[in-house]
Amino acid sequence: MSTITLKDLRHSYMANPATDADWALKKMSVEWSDGGAYALLGPSGCGKTTLLNIISGLLAPSEGSVWFGDDDVTHIPPDRRNIAQVFQFPVVYDTMSVYDNLAFPLRNRGIAEADVDKKVREIATMIDLDAMLFDRASGLTADGKQKISLGRGLVRSDVNVIMFDEPLTVIDPHLKWVLRSKLKELHQKVGSTMIYVTHDQTEALTFADQVVVMHDGTVVQIGTPVELFEKPQHTFVGHFIGSPGMNVLPCQLDSGKPIFAGQVVETEGGVSAPDGTMALELGVRPEFVSFAKEGIPVDVVKVSDAGRYSVVETRHGESHIKLLVREGESVPADNVHVRLDPAHTQVYADGWIVS
Repeated sequence: MSTITLKDLRHSYMANPATDADWALKKMSVEWSDGGAYALLGPSGCGKTTLLNIISGLLAPSEGSVWFGDDDVTHIPPDRRNIAQVFQFPVVYDTMSVYDNLAFPLRNRGIAEADVDKKVREIATMIDLDAMLFDRASGLTADGKQKISLGRGLVRSDVNVIMFDEPLTVIDPHLKWVLRSKLKELHQKVGSTMIYVTHDQTEALTFADQVVVMHDGTVVQIGTPVELFEKPQHTFVGHFIGSPGMNVLPCQLDSGKPIFAGQVVETEGGVSAPDGTMALELGVRPEFVSFAKEGIPVDVVKVSDAGRYSVVETRHGESHIKLLVREGESVPADNVHVRLDPAHTQVYADGWIVS
């Protein structure tokens, strides 16, 4: 295991990229600590799999370098990087037993059979396959086969990183929750560096210690689930994480204070926009908006029951503001105002947070 560092990395699938849009991955420098659990989170086409393939060695970056600890592995092939990769769809040897599938990576490296047996049985117990070790893999369900894929990634102790490329896609919703919990438990037991690629925020936030949020080939924020929720560094993070997502409202600045709906909106401290800013916006999550006797005047547009709370959609002019109301609390019918919590309201310039 080792620290993984990406230095000034960029990649384009075009021979001569001329514009920013030609780059599948925009320039980035990222470091993953040894033994951490990380998630690459973002919508389809944002560059997650491209980045994963560069780390694994299946793809050479157009620019920059990849380091495992003190070693530059940018041009080292995958078989010499000591990595394990679990793909979106289960990859198993159907004619082999579960035992032989798990043993294959170890036997391929000449590990003594006694050590193979010990490790296979240890991993099989971890992933709840010990009762079917000598069954043929072809008879297993999709989740059983994916457990084999997970087990083959975990069975080796010499890997620098274990990478998961949307490994729960073919699993039904209940089993997804079970396997996701199991994977988190396995990370705590095994201690290997793990990178988990997904477009599902629930998978990312429940698995990872640190989440790398990607958008349009750019890493827009790296942080803990709490940091991503409470202080999104980009409006995309606010939209993409949380249900419902962050409210984003157009504003202006007057003496360091944001103005919306003709009123000063209080935030923690004054702000200033960088020179050349095209758009200024306020960002506040629905959890930090409340009804008030005074504040921003709004009309109630829709109330959606979400069980323990209701999602209330209000409108001021062309802007929509959502807030959450706990079960049993009433929604005012007229003369409605809302208040934004200053401690959780941020200003964004061209999508990026300003301080």
